[in-house]
Amino acid sequence: MSTIVVDPHSGPQPTPHPQAGEGAAASLPLPSGERAGVKGASGTVPLVQAHDLAKTFDVSVPWLNRVLERRPRQLLHAVDGVSFSIEKGQTLALVGESGCGKSTVARLLVGLYHPTRGGFTFDGQDAHAAFKTSEGRKLRRRIQMIFQDPYASLNPRWKVEDIVGEPLKEHELVTDAAQLKDRVGELLKSVGLSPLDMVKYPHQFSGGQRQRISIARALATQPEFLVCDEPTSALDVSVQAQVLNIMKDLQRKHGLTYLFISHNLAVVRHVSDQVGVMYLGRLVEVAGKQQLFAQPRHPYTRMLLDAIPKMHDTGRARTPVQGEVPNPLNPPTGCAFNPRCPHANERCRVERPALLELQGVRVACHAVEEGRI
Repeated sequence: MSTIVVDPHSGPQPTPHPQAGEGAAASLPLPSGERAGVKGASGTVPLVQAHDLAKTFDVSVPWLNRVLERRPRQLLHAVDGVSFSIEKGQTLALVGESGCGKSTVARLLVGLYHPTRGGFTFDGQDAHAAFKTSEGRKLRRRIQMIFQDPYASLNPRWKVEDIVGEPLKEHELVTDAAQLKDRVGELLKSVGLSPLDMVKYPHQFSGGQRQRISIARALATQPEFLVCDEPTSALDVSVQAQVLNIMKDLQRKHGLTYLFISHNLAVVRHVSDQVGVMYLGRLVEVAGKQQLFAQPRHPYTRMLLDAIPKMHDTGRARTPVQGEVPNPLNPPTGCAFNPRCPHANERCRVERPALLELQGVRVACHAVEEGRI
């Protein structure tokens, strides 16, 4: 088994994202630009393609209060026009400060939320349209999620056998109780637990062991795509390394594709192939792991990396993290990062930058586009 050493220093810490009432979901055709059938950099069609994904929550006060107090509706744009693709067997990591929309993207991809705008395709199929039909059951077998909190994501009243075996029974992947026990035992062994653990309850395990149970449950349907929503953030550093080693080994063995969400840049550096940086619901930079950590282009990406103490000089001036994240209910005009950016000019304050490909990196920054940085 390969060994991953995780840096204890991490980036900004996450906080729970508001989950207000659902916004109206638009019925849209398949995405274009990065559409189904468009080949990626390696010449193959990406397994996962998201185009212009958006999710808006209505966080207004009740209707009667709005009428009496003459207050307008308040809409929170948690995700606003996110596009990316992931090739089979690869890992895309999403990073950013708390409240930037990472977890909302995860829930959109597994069908827990329906998008307000845009969509995503899985293996050439419109996933959100399929989730509403009989095909959705087959698709959910191929897409699974590992949740952030191993203490809250497991039913404390169920034994491990019931937790891991539920997807097998739900999707009719086993025919009798003996086959169920055998399959649950195999899944537990694949994540470094003993088959004898299936008779225990979640409270009898440590945090790292609980997360292994969550991984075993996600693997039960033999998925191709795993959405990992900060799977190691609730664990200490040594246990993080164990869980990450298991995930990397499973990816090599089964050819799994990951969307890995994290606030810990040290973890991201070890597990990812591509990295997407999010800020206030939008992607501001997408690049290969080596390129992003060696030569970050967007000022926000530079600030995140400069916030991590380093033993050696990076060769460029460090920019300390400045200011606070703006109120997402009232974001700044133009580039959302302009109040905190040392390179902002008048154009940045009035015109929102598009995510453009510049020198092999997708970046949304007027200063980079104009060659000022």
